[in-house]
Amino acid sequence: MMKHLASISFIILLAVIANFTASCKKKNFGDSDGNLDFSRDTIVFDTVFTTIGSTTAQFKVYNRDNKTITIDEIELAGGAASPFEINFDGLQGTQFSNIQIEGGDSLFCFVEVTLSTNGGNLPLVVEDSIRFRCNGVDQYVKLAVWGQDAYFHYNDTNEGTWPNDKPHVIYGYAGIDTDKTLTIQQDTKVYLHKGSLLYVYEGTLHVDGAYQHEVIFQGDRLEEFYDNVPGQYYGIYFERAKSSTINYAVIKNGTAGIHIFDNNVANTGYTVTVTNTKITNNASYGLFLFAGGKVKAENCLIAKNGVHAMLLLQGGDFNINHCDLLGYSSQSNQTPAVGIRNYYFDSETGNTNVGQVNEGKIYNSVIYGNEDSEIVFDTINPGGVNLNFDFRRTLIKKETIETTSAYQNIIWNSDPQFNNVGTNDFLFPFTSPLNGTVNPLLTPPSTPSVTTSINNVPRPPLPDLGAYEAQ
Repeated sequence: MMKHLASISFIILLAVIANFTASCKKKNFGDSDGNLDFSRDTIVFDTVFTTIGSTTAQFKVYNRDNKTITIDEIELAGGAASPFEINFDGLQGTQFSNIQIEGGDSLFCFVEVTLSTNGGNLPLVVEDSIRFRCNGVDQYVKLAVWGQDAYFHYNDTNEGTWPNDKPHVIYGYAGIDTDKTLTIQQDTKVYLHKGSLLYVYEGTLHVDGAYQHEVIFQGDRLEEFYDNVPGQYYGIYFERAKSSTINYAVIKNGTAGIHIFDNNVANTGYTVTVTNTKITNNASYGLFLFAGGKVKAENCLIAKNGVHAMLLLQGGDFNINHCDLLGYSSQSNQTPAVGIRNYYFDSETGNTNVGQVNEGKIYNSVIYGNEDSEIVFDTINPGGVNLNFDFRRTLIKKETIETTSAYQNIIWNSDPQFNNVGTNDFLFPFTSPLNGTVNPLLTPPSTPSVTTSINNVPRPPLPDLGAYEAQ
């Protein structure tokens, strides 16, 4: 077992995702650590506001005890500046105190929202919350309203084809359920709210972008400050998905750009095939394979993600061709670009689950960054476990130069000479070792190349390494 794989936070992350995906199937409102229960923990106004408009929603506050409860404070967090107004037990305002609910009884709270300006001046989602303080415990009901003209998805299921005439905003999750198929057309912009995800559960997703007509996935905060802030949403999550495709997409500023959990038994190929796609500036991972997920990636730039460009955990398969798997993260938790661990310790059961890597190919690619080693392994083989790695015609940065047959025609530790890493310009000059004609190790190619690069340049008989062709 190699010792270089850095300690990472995927155990916590998996727990969060397990809870989130469970909530996609069943939401149990009303659970509380305090003295009050609520009929709804989030009030979402699903009317699109592009001009003056208002509507009203309601929820109930329950006292499940057999004794009278006094609510010490009720406060609309945004105060008088909030577009929301509340009416509690017949009283209207932004603050209330000493409200009593008899044992086993409940009270209604009515919420109204008015957006008095054109939606173009507002965020995609306008939020506030109502704070209830009882016996020193604060509890909250969240409020949200759509602030601009868009297609909004709030914990819904989807199939067919999304129109691309205006943006799509995901609040909570947009789900693709068992045996359903969703197609996202070129030029579609998908904005995800904090903690939200596009969730494919035993269904199929096709993202059909095109060169210069990419499908964009990013957070829903459109202020300039958030242009390069990671962790604004979760990502695209595939759970036992049917064979799916992503072509010409940009996935940025999330937590895990593409997360693949397990593989559907009906699949004869890969869980997800990703082509001509940029996955950058995600807080944890660009591409995360867990417990048997299978991915094929060609002409992809996966760079400057917080922990790993690609993480494989508890087994799975990958076929990577003409991709840039790069570090260069500015976050303090930066680790090597590629991390491969074929086991996972389940703290709940106490078991160590070991998976296989039946196909572990990286061809014609670049694995590079700021670390001394940009690919690390932490594998165990208790017997009967396949660990099939095959790395060819690839530039790799690694302290220990490997001499096994798993590595062929490798360029070790040469600077790729990227134009400007700081501005995400990963093109390179003709003098770069990535140029297919300047280094004898790159001749001939070890596998037929794709016909064009991510920047739509035809690939010659001796193609360059990575996602790009030099121009």
